[in-house]
Amino acid sequence: MNSLDRRSIRKYKKQSIPQEVLDFILESGIRSSNCGNMQLYSIIVTRKEEGKKKLAPFHFNQPMIEGCDTVLTVCLDVNRFHHWCRMRNADESLSNFLFLNVATIDATVCTQAMASAAEEKGLGICYLGTVNYMAKEIAQALDLPKGVIPVTTLTIGYPDETPELTERLPMNALVHYEKYNDYSDEDINRIYRDIEENPANKAFVKENNLETLAQVFSQVRYSKKDAETFSKLYKDFLKENFCEI
Repeated sequence: MNSLDRRSIRKYKKQSIPQEVLDFILESGIRSSNCGNMQLYSIIVTRKEEGKKKLAPFHFNQPMIEGCDTVLTVCLDVNRFHHWCRMRNADESLSNFLFLNVATIDATVCTQAMASAAEEKGLGICYLGTVNYMAKEIAQALDLPKGVIPVTTLTIGYPDETPELTERLPMNALVHYEKYNDYSDEDINRIYRDIEENPANKAFVKENNLETLAQVFSQVRYSKKDAETFSKLYKDFLKENFCEI
């Protein structure tokens, strides 16, 4: 697949991914760049129907969890590294905010490498951000020990749809050469014009009885109240299982 044709696939054929193809995808993630070659991540592969059914409620029952062939839950993981350190008379030095960030980046880079490899093999993928809301529940479902935190989930399977490409902001809205160039009001109007004029988005605004698309994002889809609630839950989970933040 041309990387500029990337799209999220939420509907999959009932066709099993051969193990050698899945191994190629996983190995592509393992070969991805990471900090210090510590590989501070683990990948939980869920292929059995009962496993996917168990995970589904923690992804708000989005149908692609049970509809895909394989669910990959990618976790930051200092547990394995610390176990090695204990056995080799070395310090356990990674349970802190710095390595929370480092390991999250490692896990994310690994996930994108696997996504690209899956698409190379003709498969479809979909990222699920619900991990951010339900990290504790997903960790319990997968028997994750302390020091292992779910970061993101990837569903993989043979596509049974070809959705339209999702809109994106133009390159000049996101790319800054040499230094950050802050945005004027005119820049913001130009950058968001096409998205705001999209008929589907205009309909979304109307359905929610709001005035602007920004209000839909900040008051309906990602409200401050919800963010604060889930932030506290996530912080409490991290405090118990990883580090103070």
